[in-house]
Amino acid sequence: MIKRFALTLLTTVAFSTSACAADEQPTTDLLATSAVETAKTIAAKSSYNAPDVAWRDLDPENTLYIDLEYGRVILELYPEVAPRHVAQIKTLARQGFYDFITFHRVIEGFMNQTGDPKGDGTGDSDLPDIEAEFSFRRGDDMPVTLVGARPSGKGDIGVGFYKALPIATQPTSQGILTKDGKVAAFALHCKGITSMARASDPNSGNSQFFLMRDTSEHLDTKYSIWGNTVFGHENLTKIKVGVKSDDPKFVPDVMKKVQVAADVAAGERVNVQVLKTDSPAFKNYLKTQKKADGSYPDICDIQIPSRVK
Repeated sequence: MIKRFALTLLTTVAFSTSACAADEQPTTDLLATSAVETAKTIAAKSSYNAPDVAWRDLDPENTLYIDLEYGRVILELYPEVAPRHVAQIKTLARQGFYDFITFHRVIEGFMNQTGDPKGDGTGDSDLPDIEAEFSFRRGDDMPVTLVGARPSGKGDIGVGFYKALPIATQPTSQGILTKDGKVAAFALHCKGITSMARASDPNSGNSQFFLMRDTSEHLDTKYSIWGNTVFGHENLTKIKVGVKSDDPKFVPDVMKKVQVAADVAAGERVNVQVLKTDSPAFKNYLKTQKKADGSYPDICDIQIPSRVK
């Protein structure tokens, strides 16, 4: 078994293997300029109309830039959900570990896997493996806007958004019955989610991770989610499909540069704002997403609006 992903679903997918210009290595300044201009163009076309008070700034220390051939993907990191994984990702990004690492396993309709310095699914960083963080405890300091429910082994469980992160959670009211005053919750593998790859050992996450191209509920509570795409969703499905270990001729895309936003000069940052999911404006936005029968779509089909400030 190749370390870092063992799902039978992968064996049924057909792959395409188009060539790419792997030797193109633009400078950091060019990447930053391109990313800023692209973000402004996208924002001008797609920003949801809401008052300024309804938008929140991202924390640069918990924002990750991934520069691709196709543009920049911006991730919001959640140390309150997966502190060990967020710390590891930021450490590796600051070491330059992820720069020019390939997407060695990309499955159409599923996910983009990367983070292996060997490029074949068997490699890791020199840092220690991380203990699993499949779920977390949520208190009053992590408010959630519910948008529906999903069946679970113990009946339906509420689903909603903490910040921009889709999660499933017990009702906050149950906190009065627990020793820590908190309730159980876990993040959902929706489109744009970033999650840690691992071997059969739940505590074997290291450097490899995957970005979801589509929703895969069967991964929930089995892999540690540590972030979510808040800008550049359209670039996730542009990454070339293929599996390097299955096709030696496959030339995969690379992450040209991976940076924590706090380490980028202020003038080169993309000042993305995200609609507050605990705001009246978000409730109004949800009304625009309702289906003909008045119900909300599945939570994974609701994309939180973002804009460039």
